[in-house]
This record gives sequence, structure tokens and C-alpha cells, in this order.
Amino acid sequence: MLHEPDPIEPVKGRVLTGDRPTGALHLGHYFGTIANRVRLQDAGHEVFIVIADFQVIADRDHPGDLPTTVSAMVLDYLACGMDPARTVIYPHSQVPALNQLLLPFLSLVTMGELTRNPTVKEEIRLAARTSVSGLMLTYPVHQAADVLFCEADLVPVGRDQLPHLELTRSIARRFNDRYGAVFRVPQGLLSDTPMLAGLDGRKMAKSQRNGITLRDADDEISTKVRGARTDSERFITFEPARRPEVANLLSIAALCRGVNPDVVAASVGNSGSDALKDEVIDSVISLLRPIRERRARYSRHDVDDVVQTGIARATRVANSKLDQVRTAMGMDYRNMGGLAPDHAEG
Repeated sequence: MLHEPDPIEPVKGRVLTGDRPTGALHLGHYFGTIANRVRLQDAGHEVFIVIADFQVIADRDHPGDLPTTVSAMVLDYLACGMDPARTVIYPHSQVPALNQLLLPFLSLVTMGELTRNPTVKEEIRLAARTSVSGLMLTYPVHQAADVLFCEADLVPVGRDQLPHLELTRSIARRFNDRYGAVFRVPQGLLSDTPMLAGLDGRKMAKSQRNGITLRDADDEISTKVRGARTDSERFITFEPARRPEVANLLSIAALCRGVNPDVVAASVGNSGSDALKDEVIDSVISLLRPIRERRARYSRHDVDDVVQTGIARATRVANSKLDQVRTAMGMDYRNMGGLAPDHAEG
């Protein structure tokens, strides 16, 4: 079941969302997920953000410098307004009980479900690999563990992630049917933010290095936008089907300003693509300036504290849920006194 994103009622619930630590977060992440996380947090929800570090090795041979990447990612979260008093941030590799859910969950899905998953197929295509790891094939099940261990009520998703969420919901229902009511079946919160293309016209992605990151300096933003694709028409209009490059720049400026893209197009009018790029540059810099200022307030020690606190909180939640799972499955061996004879026969 999907919920439209507006309005978000100020009632307490738990939200699960996350990112793979594969590079710097960009504007696509901000408008697609991060701004919505802050909004959910401020509306009274407890937000769990999983840093999916195990998933980095699903489609690559080496994870890179994960401590540095994770630290920078957490700093981005804090700079964007995530409050560690209301948001739990943790790498899932550091929560063993969470990952132990993968095995019983794998028993609840078929190979056909895994191989037909369209999002996995697209990830495999983008990775351009000649073979697929078992982790790549099963990472939707691992994502289900990320969601279900913390009893998330809502999972913000883009449309491309809907197959993953539906598999998560199926796993929860199948486990409950087989072993008893243990897991909450989460609902999806569908983002209404349009997907931003990169400045080269392709999907904005960390691996493509075609986006404006949340850490870019003003001169870097200017250089990237100046190099973006447009077209030969001087009069600026918002026509996504006919003028996708121009429409994408208008969308970026509009999202930064909180207005409709047609408003930006009208303000540029007959001034051409250079004026449009000026508008985009000014809009992005204005959006990122307070984020940059908040980032400067945090130290490396602050980031470490946030992560360690998040790991401790997630571990407590995961241990409690794993205990429930073991009990439901008849695998709780903590009190085995009754399984052995009281005394040996003479």
C-alpha cells in the first residue's frame, strides 16, 4: 500500500530509509530522499537510516575507504538537518542480529522471485559485470531485513524501488503466516519528487559523477552547470518531452527555490541558456549555503558519536526482534535444562 507524501501528519511512527556508501551524496539524493527524511523527522516520526555498507560489495570487488565515505555521508545527513536525538544512523554491517534475519528470510522467497526483480536486473545492467554475485541477487532480501528488524511503519521509496518493497511486504506476511505474528507489514511512502537527470542527460548517479554534490564549492557548482547540456532555442520553456535538457535545469532551479518550473522558465524568458544556467547556479548555491554552514559546526568526534550511538540503538532493537524470531521458529535454546535427563541411569 502506498501513501501519498502530503500531508505528513505529526503522529509518531517509525520510518526506515537508507543509502549505499558509494560516494558523495548529490542533489538527486537531497530532493529524492534527504529533504523528505528531515520533514518526516520534524513531523514527529522516529527515523532509522541504514548505511548499507554490505551492499557496496554486491557489484564491485573492493569497498574502497568505507570509514571515510561513511563519515562524510553522516556529516551530510547532519548538515541537511537530521537530528541524532530523533534519528538513528548506523551501518548495517555493525548490527549482527539484523543480518542474521537474512537466512530465515531466504527460506521464504523463490529463485524466480529473485531473478525476475526488475530493480536487480537494472542494477546488474548498470554494473556491466559478466557474472552476478549471490549478494547482488539476494540484496532485496537483505533490504527486507533492514526494514523489518526495526518494525518500520513507513518506507519512503521511489518508483524504481517498489519491487523491493513489495518483496519485503511478502516476506513479512509469509513469516507471519508460517510462524505467527512477528513482523509489521510496512507501507510505502511514494516520493512525488521527479527524478533529476544528471548534467550530462543521464540519470544522476554517484557512479556517473554527473551531479552536483552537497559538498561542492561555489566554483565547482558553476563549472558543472556551465557544462550542462541545453539546446539551440533561445526562448526558455518547460517542455520535458521535447526539451529534456532544458527542462532538467529548470527542475533543478525550481526545486531549489520551491516553485514550479514554469515560474523559472518565465523569469528567464528570451534570455537564453546562459541566463538559465545563471539562474540554476544562483539557486543551487542559495540552497547549499546553509547546509555548508551547518556542516562546519560538526567535528569528526561528533560524527563518530552519532554512528556509535546509532549502532547501539539499532543493536538493541535487532537483538529484541531476533529473540522473537527464534522463539516463533522454535529455535530458542536459551533454556535447555529440560532437554537433558536430570541424572544418569545406573
